[in-house]
Amino acid sequence: MLVETGLNQTVVGKRLMSATFVTDMGTAAALSILFIKPTVWIAPFIAASVFFIVVLPKLAPWFFGRYGDRVIEPEIKLVFGCLFCLMWLGSRANSHAVLPTFILGLVMSSHYARHRTEQQRLRVVAFAFLTPFFFLKGGMNVSAGALWANLGILGLLFLGKMVPKFVGVYPLARRFTAPHSAFTTLLMSTGLTFGTISSLYGLNAHIIDRAQFSLLIAVVVLSAIVPTAIAQRFFQPHAAAELERDGATSIPEAA
Repeated sequence: MLVETGLNQTVVGKRLMSATFVTDMGTAAALSILFIKPTVWIAPFIAASVFFIVVLPKLAPWFFGRYGDRVIEPEIKLVFGCLFCLMWLGSRANSHAVLPTFILGLVMSSHYARHRTEQQRLRVVAFAFLTPFFFLKGGMNVSAGALWANLGILGLLFLGKMVPKFVGVYPLARRFTAPHSAFTTLLMSTGLTFGTISSLYGLNAHIIDRAQFSLLIAVVVLSAIVPTAIAQRFFQPHAAAELERDGATSIPEAA
């Protein structure tokens, strides 16, 4: 939503994206530390993760310059080849590739900031092709009967997810993101992607059963849709006005 409205170019949008990145990193680290039951493959998985994080940012400029702008998109294949390798090794190690993948995205961010066309191509492939399959996989494991039979629990879980986020975020948002504290709080209350990842991990690792998974996914979806809809309808800043405000604020600082 921030990207489509252009708010990702504003100060408030950048703060939101940075904050969600930090919280997602914390979730990934917690999943990796608390729940993995590593096999002998954990050493190759860690080694490959470190290798890609260190080498790919250095290899990408040469590789993309040498083989980029071709119909077969070799630069995209290079990135997804690294990701699929991490996913396979992570599965073999009974771990999850999401943590090294996030770090890999972080170290590659400056490269894609300089090469916007490559970033857009990668985004098209990810959002148009891969992301729908990810959410389809999650949705196919949801039991509608379990949701209907546990509506009260669903409501309590929804409140249990939303209330602490509002209590924790709103005071800080009033201090640091005014006059957009309500907008910031509502968007920081969402967690669709990582909530789904965490729930799928718990289901695949047999930490939770299908009924519990269904309730968690429903809560994750509701907590993504409801706050975002309210934020867009009542509190969304205008990107053009925010860019103008950011520019006016930066002039005295530069002077």
